[in-house]
Amino acid sequence: MKKRKTLFYFCLLLWFSLLLSYLVISKIKKKPAPTAEIFTRTPTFAGSFYPVEPQNLKTKITSLLNQAPRLERKGKLQILIVPHAGLDYSGPIAAAGFKQLGGTDYQRVILLGTSHRAFFEGIAVFDQGAWETPLKKTIIDEDLAKKLVSPNEGIVANPPVHREEHSLEVQLPFLQTVLPQAKIVPILIGQPTKETLASLAQKIADNLDSFTLLLISSDLSHYPPYKVANQVDKKTTQAVVSGQAENLEKSLTEAESQHYPGLDTCACGYQAILVALQAAEKLNNFNFEEIKYANSGDITGEKEQVVGYAAIGGWRRNNPSSLTLDQKAQEEALALARQTLKAHLSGLPLRTPPKAGEGGPRSPILLKPLGAFVTLKKNGELRGCIGEFEPKVPLWQVIQKMSIAAATEDPRFPKVTAEELPDIEIEISVMTPRKKIDNWEKIRLGVDGVMMQYGNRGGTFLPQVATETGWSLEEFLSQLCFQKAGLPPHCYKSPQTNLYTFEVQILKERSEIIP
Repeated sequence: MKKRKTLFYFCLLLWFSLLLSYLVISKIKKKPAPTAEIFTRTPTFAGSFYPVEPQNLKTKITSLLNQAPRLERKGKLQILIVPHAGLDYSGPIAAAGFKQLGGTDYQRVILLGTSHRAFFEGIAVFDQGAWETPLKKTIIDEDLAKKLVSPNEGIVANPPVHREEHSLEVQLPFLQTVLPQAKIVPILIGQPTKETLASLAQKIADNLDSFTLLLISSDLSHYPPYKVANQVDKKTTQAVVSGQAENLEKSLTEAESQHYPGLDTCACGYQAILVALQAAEKLNNFNFEEIKYANSGDITGEKEQVVGYAAIGGWRRNNPSSLTLDQKAQEEALALARQTLKAHLSGLPLRTPPKAGEGGPRSPILLKPLGAFVTLKKNGELRGCIGEFEPKVPLWQVIQKMSIAAATEDPRFPKVTAEELPDIEIEISVMTPRKKIDNWEKIRLGVDGVMMQYGNRGGTFLPQVATETGWSLEEFLSQLCFQKAGLPPHCYKSPQTNLYTFEVQILKERSEIIP
């Protein structure tokens, strides 16, 4: 009897244990799974670079944007360079840039700058989560970030190095105001190789669709006197507006060699600007223009040591220029020029005009009637340059004709000899048709080539002349009048002077492929 009672109590206890376990497990199953929290970078510089109180910040940003002018330009502003000092300093310049984004439909923004505080190799992408300012949170576009990250090329996901960097954070209140729905991909450049910068430029170019904006954060000259800053910054902005990374590098190198008093750097984010220009060159359909410039001396009145600020826009043309010689076409054109010179200077017959399907140019664009200048250089010095506008024959024939003319008909130089040819570098500037303009101030220095005519006199400068010499627009046109046409330096201002502009695509030989 005693054994039966013991067994009964044991079974009862076991039943209660099983029931309790069932209830606990059921409760756990019914409990909703915890949601994953989004990692958020909270603001580091609110209260120093910009107001920490949301309403004050909103009022400040809105006021700056309302005071900025809106420009009317053809194409879509898809690359924007803006400064990153405190709102009280560079805010009006940055606002002039952001004002141009009103009404655009961008869904994502690549924020690109150079690290000021963290030292690291390569390039760091903030690839997940969100960034916050007193105004709101902005989500990271993780899909785009994944496309840009490439550890083998030195482009890595590295959010921590962004913590103490101000240059990208200060752009966010403007972006949250003018593009409130856009996602972002913040990228900081540390200590990269040239190859890493080129890789990033290619990836950006590959992903710069019509819904993506590239925003570059950079101030200009640091700490020179006021007048020096104006001089140096003018050359830097002209180089950027040319749209060619090579011109910017030359301008920065030249400025460094001048040892200007107090000049610490010409552009603290110059590597980010180089990436933007390289990406634009790959796409080959951008026009750059300065939107607004000032330096801290204009704002504070203290002019012994200043920092330069500029807003510069890159407008993507709706109808890209017909000058889109791809790499194969460029190599074919340059090879044709060298073969032509080699044959002519050696007394050999030139290639006969090709017919369709009988050994003609492989690149269709060489069959179009486009003008071109051929420039010959020896040891970096000009050795001959002659061109032809708006021909009635195909481009490949123009290249042949102008190659021979540059070597043998330029009156400034003796004829090039066959012995010199291995030391001659060939540059071809393929041109769009000329367009007459009614105001010389509309000329885009470093972008537009210019032809002027006054009576039976005239002259032409290719756009690269301005960037190679560092001339201002007035100097460029004065030298065109005086040097090329033998006229008074200010003849370009005369109502009797006709001015024409044209664009070029520059083809240059690489030293390693010169035979």
